[in-house]
Amino acid sequence: MAAGRVALGVAVLVAPERVMSGWLGEGNARHGGVKDLGRGLAARDIALGLAVLQTLDDPVVGPRVLLAGAFADAADAVSTILERDSLPGPGALATVAVAGGAAVAGLYLAQRLADA
Repeated sequence: MAAGRVALGVAVLVAPERVMSGWLGEGNARHGGVKDLGRGLAARDIALGLAVLQTLDDPVVGPRVLLAGAFADAADAVSTILERDSLPGPGALATVAVAGGAAVAGLYLAQRLADA
């Protein structure tokens, strides 16, 4: 999951319009401000993914980092739900499914790591 977060972040940094058009629609993804926001989210995901990979062996810090990622993923899902009327339906549905699933998985994995 952490490696996937890093890969997605790198993809958005390299080609923000292409990657974000599925989520936000082609017209929205073309705007410079949207690409700028996408790059910021990409940096967040790269940082969170690398932090998870570096703290998996730490039963105190590792779960906290996983929870930070779960919070970010939940915020992505909720934000998409709130703005769903201005987003392409399939992209919004996929984003809610992926981000919501990642949030739930992050919570679960944080608990498993804390109990290990």
